[in-house]
Amino acid sequence: MNNTAKYISELLYRYECVIMPGFGAFLTRRQPATIHESTNAFYPPQKLISFNSQLQNNDGLLANYIASAENISYTDAVAKIQRYVLSLKEKMAQGQRIELDKIGSLFTSVENTLQFEPSQEVNYLSEAFGLYSFASPEINREVEIAREVYKKEVEAIEEVTPLTFTPEKRRERPYLQYAAVAAIVLGIGGFFGLKQISDNTVSYNNQEWQKANQEIENRIQEATFEISNPLPTISLNIVKEEQNTTTASTYESIEVLSGKYHIVAGAFRIESNANKKVESLKAQGFNARLIGVNKYGLHQVVYETYENRSEALQALRKIKNQESPKAWLFIQGN
Repeated sequence: MNNTAKYISELLYRYECVIMPGFGAFLTRRQPATIHESTNAFYPPQKLISFNSQLQNNDGLLANYIASAENISYTDAVAKIQRYVLSLKEKMAQGQRIELDKIGSLFTSVENTLQFEPSQEVNYLSEAFGLYSFASPEINREVEIAREVYKKEVEAIEEVTPLTFTPEKRRERPYLQYAAVAAIVLGIGGFFGLKQISDNTVSYNNQEWQKANQEIENRIQEATFEISNPLPTISLNIVKEEQNTTTASTYESIEVLSGKYHIVAGAFRIESNANKKVESLKAQGFNARLIGVNKYGLHQVVYETYENRSEALQALRKIKNQESPKAWLFIQGN
């Protein structure tokens, strides 16, 4: 039984894009809570699912997840996905409508284009877990407008008893002039005070913007990638020659990698940063090292390397809990 659709559904809770190699990608987009005015129905925030048939390159996410869930190799997981995609294409070529459990339906339109109809039964937004849509009865508020009633009563009184007003001569109050001058002075002082506050705010925003850019640069320098085509283990023979000596030469055999289970700490674009990471991990007591450059041109740094899979998994759980949850296990030779 092929459970590829089930694995895609599980990944949609955590990722915004899940690619089925050779077929297309399922994308999620967050939608805020909404109210339907005509039905008075309230809907919680959710993730809307869409399908893009142009994204077909294998990013390794689905294959690695299947390999881990079913305890098979990465190559077998890719082959399983390919068989599933082939069966979907054959059904669609026959004009069948494909139902992917908890994801949606795929079918071919009259114009011979691939169409996707998302499922509404599952909300992939984990933050909205336990929230459901509901309809509220309409609330009718009876507001008595008393203003018009009072207006009519006043008009009726004025018709019976006309009101007269006697003008009153007000005494001059010279202190009002001083109050006006004081108000102008306070206004000018407040203007300069607000300008000072505005300048301080701009300066603070510039400093925070620089800190944010530095943080983004650090995140880019220390990015972690999963490698679908790992580098093989190699051995180098290096000839050591002493300067100004022609008679003696020795050879050292250096094993670059030992073991096939590597716990990856990160990948760096600049080699000097990768070396700093290695030194930092060694200072913490790890047998850190560089294991080569991946296809993205990044230098891979590992915490430890193991021969035994169980020891590697035990060490990985410890590192995830105590050091970094981004650490992952790279198995060489799959």
